[in-house]
Amino acid sequence: MKSLWNDKEAKKSAQDPLALRVYTSRLLGRDTSLVMHGGGNTSVKTQVRDFFGVEQQVLYIKGSGWDLATIEAQGFAAVKIDTLLRMAAIKELTDADMVRQQRAAMLDPNAPNPSVEAILHAIIPYNYVDHSHADAVVTITNTPDGRKRIKEFFGERVLIVPYVMPGFILARKVYEMTIGIDWSQYDGIVLLNHGLFTFADTAKESYENHIKLVTKAEQYIRHNSSIKRPNIIGIAKSFQVSLQAKRSNLLQLAQLRQAVSRIQSGAVVALLKDDHHSLAFSRLLNIKNLATRGTLTPDHVIRTKPKPVVINKNIEAGINEYSKAYKKYFDRYNDGKLKCLDLAPRWAVWPGHGVVAFGRSLGEAKIVSDIADHTIQAIQRAEGMGGWKVLNEKDLFDVEYWELEQAKLAKNPKLLSLQGKIALVTGAASGIGKACVERLSANGAHVVGLDIQEGPNCIRCDVTRQSDIKDAIESTVRRFGGLDIVVSNAGIFSPSMDLADMDPAVWEKSMQLNLTSHQCLMKEVIPYLSRGIDPTIIIIASKNVPAPGPGAGAYSVAKAGLTQLGRVAALELGGKGIRVNMVHPNQVFDTAIWTKEVLEKRARQYGLTIEQYKTNNILRTEITSKDVGILVCAMAGPAFAKTTGAQIPIDGGNERVI
Repeated sequence: MKSLWNDKEAKKSAQDPLALRVYTSRLLGRDTSLVMHGGGNTSVKTQVRDFFGVEQQVLYIKGSGWDLATIEAQGFAAVKIDTLLRMAAIKELTDADMVRQQRAAMLDPNAPNPSVEAILHAIIPYNYVDHSHADAVVTITNTPDGRKRIKEFFGERVLIVPYVMPGFILARKVYEMTIGIDWSQYDGIVLLNHGLFTFADTAKESYENHIKLVTKAEQYIRHNSSIKRPNIIGIAKSFQVSLQAKRSNLLQLAQLRQAVSRIQSGAVVALLKDDHHSLAFSRLLNIKNLATRGTLTPDHVIRTKPKPVVINKNIEAGINEYSKAYKKYFDRYNDGKLKCLDLAPRWAVWPGHGVVAFGRSLGEAKIVSDIADHTIQAIQRAEGMGGWKVLNEKDLFDVEYWELEQAKLAKNPKLLSLQGKIALVTGAASGIGKACVERLSANGAHVVGLDIQEGPNCIRCDVTRQSDIKDAIESTVRRFGGLDIVVSNAGIFSPSMDLADMDPAVWEKSMQLNLTSHQCLMKEVIPYLSRGIDPTIIIIASKNVPAPGPGAGAYSVAKAGLTQLGRVAALELGGKGIRVNMVHPNQVFDTAIWTKEVLEKRARQYGLTIEQYKTNNILRTEITSKDVGILVCAMAGPAFAKTTGAQIPIDGGNERVI
């Protein structure tokens, strides 16, 4: 590991201790082998004037919810050091009381909550303190003789602290161990199974001490682990499977996502990792025993639970077994006052296929996936040094059900109506399709838009080509793990033409895009929707179905056929739990077909102004693409959970339809 310190960059912050603290915190945060997703914490001690102009000695420490990689000055909470030191001298203190007293000692009540390690930072008598969960250090401590190994390569220059619960208990333990010690004899502190602290009176020295110690740990692993690189035996075979087998795997992935979503009582994203490292790990012969021993660091349990599920041939049975085992684990240690989390796994090892991470959003799933990546590398390296041995189950439970974490449950924001759902929208580059993408996304869905024109909201797909449709659907499932919502919207408004003068090419093009392409899409999505969460197909039809107009035969007949297709689909797919409903918009003027010239021509035909023509309906209101998108969103959500085969107008009230 190399130091990222840059004198030129650091000079910009040289006169401001907090600015230097921000700078070196970000250096640590850049390396995911040191900290990930809010892990680790840093601090600086300095003098500031309070509101009354009185000099106060404070500890600026990373605030809760901030990530070291992107932290700003406002991400640090200023806490009076004398209060923190007085708390350290107390023999017993609940973490809830500790947090309360820390907040009371803050100079700015609007700052984030100080890290739970604030007292520990205050105890260390140096200006700068850096704490990470360095993979290399924690990997070594997660072996049967981890303490001995740490002593072997760090020598006497590092204070070794046995694992204790984070928060006040840890601070008190370090306080007791360091009474009367000569701090100058130490370069750092290793918290077994937890992480590394370094400290100095300058930002550079504290940071570079950290890099130096982690580098020693990395070198030790290279020289002492029998596993020099991940085992890649059999990996090549995984890339030689047939196309049909790969598609079958995607169906199984969707089934896995469905099973996890049901246990979690809400749709999740399932992020498949089938790179060389993940595949190799999933193929290990003792994978079930190895993967389920515990987490790399105790703080990961909050994101990942104590262990992943190892998938067997019967996916649903395996998930059910996991949930039952998790409930028993909770019951073993519950004191009767705790609230059980949902019973679903946060990640899975899928033998022969790789690793799958779950989350209520793509961002959440990526965090779990990152943690899993680091964990599987640590497991294999530790196995090469005598075995992967982590904290016992009770210690992990205590962190997972920490009183501070339980308190957060009541504060969790309300989930959006389509949170975690996976949606596919055709004709998504503009108009109604674009509005559907935007509204579905705003309500928590992860949306893939398809259009003949590639754009910011969509990928290129010619829906008249079966191969394009198939590829787009498979890409969607591979990216998110499944499919729940399909908005079948792609279409064209054919040129006005009487039947007697109908151009066969115009007729054929309308039938191909406005009808046949929808049937082809439906055929390809059904296998995935049947493995979806409250799956639904929403067809964008037209007011021309119940009230056709002269000269619009090619368009009206195709849309009528599309509506009939939807009605048949509702009958056929109801048994699979798939809802199929139709929307009949009329005169949606912010779409491409309604150019200024067309609007002027139509308005003149009716003897109206453009504005009068736009509101020429019973409610005297204009219909926009956004209005249709809002309706589609509602139809995809719980309000329409028990509705199928319906035809819903959105036209402001049309006399001919009524």
